[in-house]
Amino acid sequence: MSVSKLIKHKTLTEGDISHVIQMAWEDRTSFETIKDRVGLTEAEVISLMRAELKPKSFNLWRKRMKGRVTKHRALRHPEIKFNDRQIADHRRANC
Repeated sequence: MSVSKLIKHKTLTEGDISHVIQMAWEDRTSFETIKDRVGLTEAEVISLMRAELKPKSFNLWRKRMKGRVTKHRALRHPEIKFNDRQIADHRRANC
């Protein structure tokens, strides 16, 4: 199934898809930052990852993300001060 059918009303280029996958794998880039950058919700990112990754890679990613507090700003400890938006900006230049 194509990613465009999974993510309704959103047009993503191959570069956008690659960028989302890269940000989704990064521990410090929250789902909120991905939503700010590309407009995809956490559920849409999961759908995109399921469609684009091999099944084993998807399962490894889901296992890695499950319970990871850095993927959600609201769950982070207040002492965590890194700026995930800045990290996402840095990564985009490499695409």
